[in-house]
Amino acid sequence: MHERQFSLAKFAGTAAIVAVVGLPITTACSQSDGSLSNQQRDEIRGLVREYILENPEIISEAILALQEKEEQARSKQQADALKRHAPALFTPDENTIVGNPKGEIILVEFFDYNCGYCKSMYPAVKDVLEENDDVKMVMKEFPILGPGSLAASRAALASREQGKYPEMHVAMLSHRGSLNESTIMSIAENIGLDVEKLQQDMKDPKINDVLSKNMALAQDLGIDGTPGLIIGDTIVPGAIGKDRIVDLIEDARR
Repeated sequence: MHERQFSLAKFAGTAAIVAVVGLPITTACSQSDGSLSNQQRDEIRGLVREYILENPEIISEAILALQEKEEQARSKQQADALKRHAPALFTPDENTIVGNPKGEIILVEFFDYNCGYCKSMYPAVKDVLEENDDVKMVMKEFPILGPGSLAASRAALASREQGKYPEMHVAMLSHRGSLNESTIMSIAENIGLDVEKLQQDMKDPKINDVLSKNMALAQDLGIDGTPGLIIGDTIVPGAIGKDRIVDLIEDARR
């Protein structure tokens, strides 16, 4: 017989916690192949159970350690995705831009025209753009809240053919209440769009390409709701206030 510290990888369930707390377990191993007998397994389970009962705080410590590890992995994945998709995010071909098109500080927002949080954040965004002439904002059409949202995004993208994307974007995002085909066309007419041409342009297959790319981008970046804001190398989920936006802009400037 000889003393041996068994690899924790051989144990499932509760015994895995031993790896977190660093509990050394040694037992006699009489089998030449290093496998455990039933008695040895029972002894190890008993030791682990006893240790956990005497030190229950290690459960919380293990959970916190796991959460921290998962957060670090998520942050790294997002950072890698930001680098990989930088051109599509910051200098997009679809030209869905508000603010200064030549601004050196770039904000990106994934949004839905029927999202109440997007609408509530819009006044803060509007103030920031008016007060900072070096900021460009790239709007990523991300219609995830149903047919009305999809129709609104298609109309907004189609309005580019008449050079009215910023106006259409602002008008729909400022609209109180949900958007549907009727309200969308009414808004379009009110801002001077040719509604008949708009409806025709909404059928362009290229619009589907833009929306599909945006969906794929959001998924790769870990953005699963609206609004999703990107400032510099920071991804911010959910609506934030003006002060927070300004702080992030200052960080990006530095």
